Amino acid sequence: MTDLPDDAVDEVERLTRLAREAPDEDEATAYREDRAELLGKHHYTCRIREEDTGDVLVCHPAEWVEDGVIRPDRIEDTDRGVEVRLSGPGDADDWDAVEERNRRIVAEVRDEHGEVHGATADALADFMGNHYAKPIAEATPDELAEFREEYFPRNTWPTDEQRSLLEDSVQLAVEKTDGRVPDQ
Repeated sequence: MTDLPDDAVDEVERLTRLAREAPDEDEATAYREDRAELLGKHHYTCRIREEDTGDVLVCHPAEWVEDGVIRPDRIEDTDRGVEVRLSGPGDADDWDAVEERNRRIVAEVRDEHGEVHGATADALADFMGNHYAKPIAEATPDELAEFREEYFPRNTWPTDEQRSLLEDSVQLAVEKTDGRVPDQ
């Protein structure tokens, strides 16, 4: 069992996300310093592990580390470590809720704007759910760009009409979430 309380894990995750999204390096550094201070109070440290499926925040006891390297001989109980997915596929338990939210958006777009926009909204729902385990409402500008530029042309077999209406279709789907499209 981890020695790091759940509320501390939540705050460490929040600070990590803020640091990653900070508009300037000084602000990012401040968030990382706050995170290190919080972890230090619990005798923990962290690192970001990059995987093919996304980044993972790994928090572990500081005693496991020597000269910046985790020493396997110092690990007695791996359950003391905590991992939080920062990007890529999320928790499978959340996937059903994400899928349900995304499919409601698809149905609304299809009902109000027709099959062409509905088919693109369906592809966007597949992309957000399967690649990020996130609702369309939480799509970042980078994720939407990845959908438009990489996923859509390679994975949907779009019609010429879908291609020509791609921007409108994405906007319609995102607007169904909260009425705004993230800055691109």
